[in-house]
Amino acid sequence: MTNPAASFGVNTYSYIFDGSAADTVARLADQGYGGVELMFFPGHLWPAELDAAKRRSLRDLCEQRLRLVAVNMPNVDINVAAAAAEMRAYTLDLLTKFVRCAGELGAGGIIVGPGKPNPLFPMPRDRMVAHFYRAFDVLAPLAREVGTKLFIENMPFAFLPDAESLMQIVDGYGDAGIRVIYDVANAHFIGEAPVEGLRRVRDRLSLVHFSDTTRQSYKHDPLGRGDVPLAGIASAMKEVGYRELPMLEVISHHPDADIADSCRRLQEAGFG
Repeated sequence: MTNPAASFGVNTYSYIFDGSAADTVARLADQGYGGVELMFFPGHLWPAELDAAKRRSLRDLCEQRLRLVAVNMPNVDINVAAAAAEMRAYTLDLLTKFVRCAGELGAGGIIVGPGKPNPLFPMPRDRMVAHFYRAFDVLAPLAREVGTKLFIENMPFAFLPDAESLMQIVDGYGDAGIRVIYDVANAHFIGEAPVEGLRRVRDRLSLVHFSDTTRQSYKHDPLGRGDVPLAGIASAMKEVGYRELPMLEVISHHPDADIADSCRRLQEAGFG
């Protein structure tokens, strides 16, 4: 009998304090999942801590046991569209290392946040877009060179939080190789209907994240803890031609049980 977990991928956010990426890949593979999204985080997966042999070993492990769908990072720590040139340079330096590492690990893509505005007095939008495009000028050719793709995410704290603004800016850059990862919880938190958002990003959609939240308090909880509407999302993903695994980006202190339960809830909603 097919393991139902095989129909889903798991992001390793909940495991970043508990062990290395390699340990987590083995742990999730033992549970029968179909793919993994590794988080860059010191002590878990960090380019400066991995020599060539360790990177090769991790790539081999993923190829043998659990497909590496993508890599990600806590985008609250960095800002590619910051006002300060020093912060942009620092962020771009880290992102360059992350993209190179993604290629060496054989990741299908690397998730990049558009950058964060000052919530009290945001920088003019055209300046943020210009900074974002300058980062693309560096990262897009590098991603092609190393054999991975850039996945740009709809993030509530970023300056492109919704599907429409995200697509307008990414399309405006003019590079068909830049893709979109659509986070259902992020969309719900800002009041966007996920079904409509998925339809808007369909031409660039490469990955979909699932977790739960309310519109009052931003979370990435296990499914069932918030009020993200799952009805109709599975059908919408089929409609737009989505072929990748649904990715659970659940943050929990009991991830094994909570992620398994979230998968069950997705199955009940028509996934898998």
